[in-house]
Amino acid sequence: MSAGPYSYSYIFKYIIIGDMGVGKSCLLHQFTEKKFMADCPHTIGVEFGTRIIEVSGQKIKLQIWDTAGQERFRAVTRSYYRGAAGALMVYDITRRSTYNHLSSWLSDTRTLTNPSTVIFLIGNKSDLDGQRDVTYEEAKQFADENGLMFVEASAKTYAF
Repeated sequence: MSAGPYSYSYIFKYIIIGDMGVGKSCLLHQFTEKKFMADCPHTIGVEFGTRIIEVSGQKIKLQIWDTAGQERFRAVTRSYYRGAAGALMVYDITRRSTYNHLSSWLSDTRTLTNPSTVIFLIGNKSDLDGQRDVTYEEAKQFADENGLMFVEASAKTYAF
């Protein structure tokens, strides 16, 4: 437990994973800073953010590790999976290739995390529905078949 005005009862580690350019850093920045970054630079290695939330009267500190999506950083970022309570697996609803790579991300997650780690599938960029390349229904089916929580979101409009 931490001391001072920012005390908390629990701390949970989450990782954000997915292909480059799906909006992982933008989601993190929106969640931690409540601001949209239109020109998020590509993550090199791993970035980190925190936020304290309250659930049932308990303060919980969330540590969120934003991993680089480029293949060349995968060996480095895999070490951050250890100890994660949750994994946020993100794809871009306007780019089918990012959806097609989900099985690989899921395989890494299941191999490198604890069996009790909760895995969320997030279809990002829902504000670009007119450019959609992956239907809600097919992503929902993938999530259901793999026991994942599923939501579509927009880091830009902060719609979840």
